[in-house]
Amino acid sequence: MLSGARASEGSCPRSWGASSTGGAARVAAQVLEKAGALLATSAIAITIAHFPLQSAALKDAPTGHVEYDDQRAAQIERRGRIAEEVKYRGGETLTAAYGGAQFTYPSDVRLARPGTDLTIHNVPWEGRPFDHPIYYGVRVAHWLPASSFGGMVDFTHSKVYSPMDERTRFSGTKDGKALPPEARIEDVFHKLEFTHGHNMLTLNGLWRLPFSTSFFSPYVGVGVGVSLPHTEVQLQGEAKRTYEYQYTGPAFQLLFGIEFRIPRLSYFVEYKWTSANYRAPLHYRDTKTLFSDLGHQFSRWKSGAEPEGGWATTRLTSHQVISGMGFRTLPAAAAQ
Repeated sequence: MLSGARASEGSCPRSWGASSTGGAARVAAQVLEKAGALLATSAIAITIAHFPLQSAALKDAPTGHVEYDDQRAAQIERRGRIAEEVKYRGGETLTAAYGGAQFTYPSDVRLARPGTDLTIHNVPWEGRPFDHPIYYGVRVAHWLPASSFGGMVDFTHSKVYSPMDERTRFSGTKDGKALPPEARIEDVFHKLEFTHGHNMLTLNGLWRLPFSTSFFSPYVGVGVGVSLPHTEVQLQGEAKRTYEYQYTGPAFQLLFGIEFRIPRLSYFVEYKWTSANYRAPLHYRDTKTLFSDLGHQFSRWKSGAEPEGGWATTRLTSHQVISGMGFRTLPAAAAQ
């Protein structure tokens, strides 16, 4: 019997359906609230940055007066010069950073090793994007000369936590004993999360849509890459844990965004759909150094040794909303 102390807590068991639905709704509400705050902040920043450009054209000075007419003509000319300066012509590079929020769909998690083969069904992942360590990303995008096509290297650091007090469905066995059909996650796991990164590194193709203007430029993209999470898994009753960076499988993303262009700078808001397959080796290592961890994993893989703690597998599929800022650079010849 799992975690006998839990049985004496006096709380009424929740049905699995209500628990899973309630957990997903709670996570969705949190993400929508934080994504709304992020977009509102982005809109304010973009409006402030863009206001000097708009005011030159929107100022309604009276006509028929030489002084006012000269001012209006100067403002229009200035806006025209800025529009020409920021107009996209291709051949530019954008180096940017961003923040964001995500909603990750519930997914099954399977843990398999000799004597244990268990599955937690529909884990309702939480993102907590503004808790430390926060959601962030960095990217470098390059657009081909005189072309609407480009490429981008994109690194995204998000997180997923399993709500440990969530009651959900279990199946399979642990240490040769059958699991109950329903239990709290914390009855079986002491820790189950990827919180120093549900990290994805992707190479993306980009297309700038044809209805762009000098100041606003929508774009779409598709990317493929690798999942490099910091795996944090520990079963109840075990002293050892896995706490390390790992390569766990391929990652994919689709994206749509709008770039707001001012001299030398670009602001952007973007939606991303991401999917990452996880097959995490549970090595019982307790570290937090990316390249050392990946080197150790490669050495273990090369030797053919199976991980002592088995394998944890799942798929994390997310909707993500991001907002960021970057610097644009042009080749010296194009900048002149």
